[in-house]
Amino acid sequence: MNVLVLNAGSSTLKFQLVRTDADRMAADRDERLARGVLERIGGEAVYTLKDSSGTTTRGTASLRDPRAALEFVLRWIISPESNTGLTRVAELDGVGHRVAHGGEQFRRSVLIDDTVLRGIEEVIELAPLHNPHNIRGIQATRAALGTGVPQVAVFDTAFHTSLPERAYLYALPYQMYRRHRIRRYGFHGTSYRYIGHRYRALTGRSREATNIIALHLGNGCSACAIKEGISIDTSMGFTPLEGLVMGTRSGDLDPAIVDFIGGKEGLSPAEVENMLNKQSGLLGISGLTNDMRELLAEADEHDDRRAWLAIELFAYRVRKYIGSYLAAMDGTDAICFSGGVGENAAPVRAMICEGLRWMGIELDPRRNEEMVRGREGRISADGSRVEVWVVPTDEELLIARDTVRVVQGLESRY
Repeated sequence: MNVLVLNAGSSTLKFQLVRTDADRMAADRDERLARGVLERIGGEAVYTLKDSSGTTTRGTASLRDPRAALEFVLRWIISPESNTGLTRVAELDGVGHRVAHGGEQFRRSVLIDDTVLRGIEEVIELAPLHNPHNIRGIQATRAALGTGVPQVAVFDTAFHTSLPERAYLYALPYQMYRRHRIRRYGFHGTSYRYIGHRYRALTGRSREATNIIALHLGNGCSACAIKEGISIDTSMGFTPLEGLVMGTRSGDLDPAIVDFIGGKEGLSPAEVENMLNKQSGLLGISGLTNDMRELLAEADEHDDRRAWLAIELFAYRVRKYIGSYLAAMDGTDAICFSGGVGENAAPVRAMICEGLRWMGIELDPRRNEEMVRGREGRISADGSRVEVWVVPTDEELLIARDTVRVVQGLESRY
């Protein structure tokens, strides 16, 4: 099957074209035919397109809305310039959409019909910054391709629907959950499913024997305790703001701070929330950037105190979550690093694992330093009781595979 994977944002459209089927999935031989991103949709959009050979094309185009952006993508992937081998849009067999929030209703990936679309609309209040744009991506696909091409919704929250009540409930009056479904939902679930899959492939373990702490560390960051193959706790909560220190998000904080800052600074609740989401985290502490690569360079070359502080605070928060999940899981077999920071920042991985030898966690410094972009493998010392792995995530590939499974009615175990 030729599957187009879409991730629609407020003014962006990310896509990937994947050719896969049951046999290719079983052998890990899925073909990535093309990928790209379109930004600043609504005016003179900027696009970056990459074919299967790695050739990159950049440019601009006037794209007024998501449908125009999608039609631009469709024209390119059937053109000779894309090298996909597709010559007609009719050769697309399915479209998989990343959908941020499925609430409690959607516990797995589903074929999109009018009922599903209404269900996604019903949880917009839980993800007002994401679900409306995901919906527009689905509607644009319907308009461009008609109803003959099946579409599948893959939810970021679905993997965490296995959380027990003790993990997903806040200690608020219980009626707040019953009336408004205020609870911890968790995010990055698609990434965690892929990390779990790759860990099993690398170690030969069964799903039921998979006990890992997975760390998705990028601009957005979270941790997940995966026991017997399912999520039993995760750091993001009602929104993606809770949990670890991130690029621009604060992570955990005393909720009374919101009202206190509002009163002191004369800010509305919405303005304080914007500060916590877009002006905090690594950017807020360092005063320089939310990019870990730039912070490491500043810390190394100029010994910048606040750059070091941001990095240390980041690593400390991750280390605390590892400790809490070790307690929640009664120990673990492995810690898996993923995401842009987790996959590429060896010094940060070392800082996170520093001082955890008494828990049985010991890095091999050489393996850690030699683990470069795009590679996967173990970086723990031979005598470490808890293994440490780097497992690059691939959410788009998982979405493509789920699309095939749903369209063809294949079994999909979460």
